[in-house]
Amino acid sequence: MRSLFTLLLVLLVSLHADDYDIPAPPEGTLKYSVTVTKFDNEAGWSGKWSIGDGMATIMTDMLNQSGWFITLGDDEMRKAAMQEQDFNAAGRTAGGKKTAKMGRMTPAQLLLRGSITHVQETGSKEGGLNFMGVSVGGDTGSAEINFTIYMIDSQTGQVVASKSVIGESGKRGFRLGYHGSKLGGLTGGFGGEDADNVGQAAQDAVGKALTFMISQLDRIAWEGSVMMVKGKSVIINRGEREGVKVGTTFNVGNVEELVDPDTGEVLDVDMSVVGSVKVSSVKEKIAYADIITGGNAIAKGMSVLPLK
Repeated sequence: MRSLFTLLLVLLVSLHADDYDIPAPPEGTLKYSVTVTKFDNEAGWSGKWSIGDGMATIMTDMLNQSGWFITLGDDEMRKAAMQEQDFNAAGRTAGGKKTAKMGRMTPAQLLLRGSITHVQETGSKEGGLNFMGVSVGGDTGSAEINFTIYMIDSQTGQVVASKSVIGESGKRGFRLGYHGSKLGGLTGGFGGEDADNVGQAAQDAVGKALTFMISQLDRIAWEGSVMMVKGKSVIINRGEREGVKVGTTFNVGNVEELVDPDTGEVLDVDMSVVGSVKVSSVKEKIAYADIITGGNAIAKGMSVLPLK
């Protein structure tokens, strides 16, 4: 029994980002922090699990596994973290280094929102086995999900990219289900219960959306800041977590936002370069860099942008 569960678990874990031919990020790829805000069920579909919550969970899971992003908890997770911080700040818990403190949460640079516009399900399951949240069974039905993914700049609230995708369930007669906690507690079993084709379609749709998101990253400005200037070197507020490597080179300067005087909307960002730096050592959240050009012109608070 233990060996059967191990096999099923290995197969279940394999149903993630690798199924969508998503390559690992190249060495030195700079990462953006991202959180999933919500997936609206505008299609009105209802079943054994919450399709909006389930797709948000799958998206967060795939983002984390892909390696392309700094994946933060989804909207509900972050709210729970803030409640815990508020509880600790009220003095009702024991103090210590591990106590959750206010003002330490990683900010999201990109917000992801999904809008599920259509769900179509046909057919049913001829029979199946549910084993500790994993199901194997014959599948004669199918499902299709249409949804639109929005990538939003958290600073400006602008949609920087969007795409409508269609997810489809597999056509195979034998499958491994994506069940349990991933889809809000959905389970299968014997007796001709409906197959979870919608779950398969949801996973397919999210995989396609993730592929699109990665393709858009070159269009989105990546930015850090100078935290400190020490002689001929600087410390910047980005590190290994963001993909910064030894040898990475940045331009340094003052960034000016070009704002529409009528609407207050940020139309563009322009950088006045005063110098450049090259990373000499990296820690998890910060990097040390040697000044290449600019000398005394580089100052604390200036922006750093990757040199392309």
